[in-house]
Amino acid sequence: MPADALSSALLPAGLHDVLPSEAAHEAAAVERLLAEFAAQGYRRVDPPLVEFEENLLSGPGAAMSKQTFRLMDPHSQRMMAVRADITPQIARIATTRLKNEARPLRLCYAGQVLRVKGSQLRPERQFTQVGVELIGALEAEADAEVVLLAVQALTAIGVPHLSVDLCVPTMVSRICAGLGLGEDEIRQLRAALDRKDSAAVAAVGGPAAKLLETLMDASGPADRAMQALAALPLPEGAEKDRRRLTDTLALLRAAMPDLTVTIDLVEHRGFEYQTGLSFTLFSRAAGELGQGGRYRAGAQGDGRGEPATGFTLYMDTLLRAVPAAKAPGRVYVPHGSGWETARRLRADGWVTVAGLAPVADAAAEAKRLQCGHWLAGGDVKPAG
Repeated sequence: MPADALSSALLPAGLHDVLPSEAAHEAAAVERLLAEFAAQGYRRVDPPLVEFEENLLSGPGAAMSKQTFRLMDPHSQRMMAVRADITPQIARIATTRLKNEARPLRLCYAGQVLRVKGSQLRPERQFTQVGVELIGALEAEADAEVVLLAVQALTAIGVPHLSVDLCVPTMVSRICAGLGLGEDEIRQLRAALDRKDSAAVAAVGGPAAKLLETLMDASGPADRAMQALAALPLPEGAEKDRRRLTDTLALLRAAMPDLTVTIDLVEHRGFEYQTGLSFTLFSRAAGELGQGGRYRAGAQGDGRGEPATGFTLYMDTLLRAVPAAKAPGRVYVPHGSGWETARRLRADGWVTVAGLAPVADAAAEAKRLQCGHWLAGGDVKPAG
């Protein structure tokens, strides 16, 4: 390939072209996921790719500030931002344009996001998010609904070996505050817990150290974690987190007894704007598939706003765990065959590729155009 052609094909790090087979695989998976969401009452919305900066990065969106591209709008002369996450946009729609809709409000979406940099686990900077938001419900049943919907939808598109990891990102802070620790100490403890550093927890944890070490050690299979958590004396502020975790797990067990559930009692990373029970979806075939959890829709830094929960799936990772559907057969329709002939073939389930000019060997032309069959005398024949 000439040097100038190679140069024109070069893309920035974390960005890539999605070629036909991969694009078809993703489109089919996205539509199937959205169909599963719609079947449980979730209506699709489609927010814009770019918004005014102050709108996109307010409330839950503030957590994505460092990952967001900015640009100047030449029309309004105001700063705009390219979305790095769709959830804050759904929260905005729910609390503005749909504020008079009956609650709970069930919405779903699919769209591209762009981030300033990738991560070690996800180097892609542009990828498709698909998800749901359930807004206006406080009950544990709402938490269970979104977890079960995510598992059901992923199962429907063929993701094998699913598991759910539950966490309550607010629990550690509420335990520490209830035992009199200050903000600096809580930050140090959070960092130590993120590293799973028992020595550092013991050194800076003060009256919370033993309790937090027990929580860290208890994380793992859900039944073992909940047995350990039930035996602990928690400050009043953390007690509601324990009740929510207990109630939601019971609902999950009743609905899907065979679902693999683990619990991380000290997890916080990746859940910066969550305000309650949260979760991560995994598959042994591809690793982390998505995240979800509780937040406040429409909150402006004051902690108020509507109660909400939901989840986001990452299609770039998810597709590695989903078998591609068998593509329909492609048939080459030679030049002059007529539009109606090709239409009948499509009605029978074929993909038709029309010849735009006469050729000497139609079977060879079919093979050249990646068609397994060709139309000869009104019959579909293998291209050989």
